[in-house]
Amino acid sequence: MVDTLVIGEALIDIVRPVDGPPQEHVGGSPLNVAIGLARLQHPARLAAYFADDAYGRQICEHLAADDVGLVEGSLSADRTPTAIATLDENGSATYEFDLTWDLPYPLPTDIGHLHTGSIAAALQPGAEKLAEAMLAARDHATVSFDPNPRPTLIGKPHDVRSRLEQLVGYSDVVKASDEDIAWLYGADVDPGEVLALWGQLGPSLVVMTRGGAGALMHVTTTGETQSVAGRIVSVADTVGAGDSFQSGLLSGLLDAELLGSADARTRLRRATAADLRPAVDRAIATSAITVSRAGANPPTRDELR
Repeated sequence: MVDTLVIGEALIDIVRPVDGPPQEHVGGSPLNVAIGLARLQHPARLAAYFADDAYGRQICEHLAADDVGLVEGSLSADRTPTAIATLDENGSATYEFDLTWDLPYPLPTDIGHLHTGSIAAALQPGAEKLAEAMLAARDHATVSFDPNPRPTLIGKPHDVRSRLEQLVGYSDVVKASDEDIAWLYGADVDPGEVLALWGQLGPSLVVMTRGGAGALMHVTTTGETQSVAGRIVSVADTVGAGDSFQSGLLSGLLDAELLGSADARTRLRRATAADLRPAVDRAIATSAITVSRAGANPPTRDELR
């Protein structure tokens, strides 16, 4: 089994629904991906930055419930980050963050795959250390990246675009949402052109999620771009939907032995859209289950079946 290291923020989501009192949940995009991978029976460890306080202990218990390991040094922050998630009538969330991000400790190297993204990719001082870790991991592991930009924390698109493109270039697989791409490049941009551009920077597979409309996938080697339909479900909320898609995508690629080692990178580069489509289908299925129930609650492998 390939051991996956996920690097990024772990925090407490304070969810404010349209009706009713606020609710607190363990969250953070990378943490959600690690949980999603573990529920799909892929060993995962999380390298994060939070405190050994009451909120921090909630995070530790949440990770332990799904056998997600926590990298030593993750409990070195002064306080545990929080994010206020305000839901609208459609279940979509907007976020306000109170956090710091750093990686002031050594990262494990005995891994087959590294995944990262979100706040960790853009917020200093940890972002620079994260970029170094991604580049170093390429010697022995595959790398995936989800930009997932948070405008309230990282500034304007022109402030972070070049940095995020650099991280795209360090990656083998990149996933982003249509909203991410529109924010980074403008609402009038052709998403297919952005996916092809990112593919030229380095990754073999680039996928853009489109909410209920499914996804758009681009295969760099063959130049194929395909639209993949979504699933019709009753939406409870969209919290964690993109993270669940990410863990489903990685799960499918890991099962196909297209991620997890330098040799797997070679196989991924030779893959066609037909080879990669099952992983995208799995990603859509995991995301559909997640949005059908409240909160970031990704499915297990049994539920996926």
